[in-house]
Amino acid sequence: MISSLIRVNSRQYLGLLLAVSFCFIPACANWPSKKSDDVKKLQQTLAKREDNIARLQLRLLERDAQIKQLEERLNSQQAMLDEAIQEVVRAKAKLRSLESKAEAASGIAEAEIAVKALKAQLAGQTQNPELIKAQELLKMSAQEFKKENYGGAVYLTSQAKGHIRAGQIRLEGRERVAPIKRLPPFKGEVFFALPLPLKILRTSNLRKQPDRESKVITTLKKGTPLIGYSHKDKWVRVMSEDGTYGWVFQTLVGGR
Repeated sequence: MISSLIRVNSRQYLGLLLAVSFCFIPACANWPSKKSDDVKKLQQTLAKREDNIARLQLRLLERDAQIKQLEERLNSQQAMLDEAIQEVVRAKAKLRSLESKAEAASGIAEAEIAVKALKAQLAGQTQNPELIKAQELLKMSAQEFKKENYGGAVYLTSQAKGHIRAGQIRLEGRERVAPIKRLPPFKGEVFFALPLPLKILRTSNLRKQPDRESKVITTLKKGTPLIGYSHKDKWVRVMSEDGTYGWVFQTLVGGR
């Protein structure tokens, strides 16, 4: 009796164990593929985040370049203001010994020539703020000259020349971008507000187009200095110190 009960219980236990095993076998069979899918998803997520980080780094470099330019311009304007204050002080000190008519006339003539040259460089961009201010100051200078206030005319002409110099400096900065901007742009290409000082983070290829299958122009070693001009998707258009330009993958470049 006892032995028959044991056999029955043993059969039931064995049956239950087999049933449980059959339930786990499909789950175990699918586990490696599920793990593989999870790894792929994680790798894709990491790749996207890496691309986003590289893109954000480029934007930060662009903002840094803009901030630097603004600081330089503010410093230049402060220097111009200091110069203007000194000019006024000197003018007040020399009220009884005003500059000569010839000196004032010569200064105005020089400034007018400089304005014409700046206009030619601007190629019709008449709304340039430095050009507008210089013209206003020259007009005021001419009025003071007619009043025989030659000291005031010289002072105002000096201020006009300062704005002309500032306009020329800004143009020089734009001309650094010109060699690239003259090239036909790619669809979706976005130019940086300012050229970015970059360097190669690890040995990489400089390609003709923003594509991994594009022709390799040259190989750039780690630390090679570059100037970045624009970006398209995950690629950055750059120019090397010898004037060679092309495209580099964005994760391979960083700020100098």
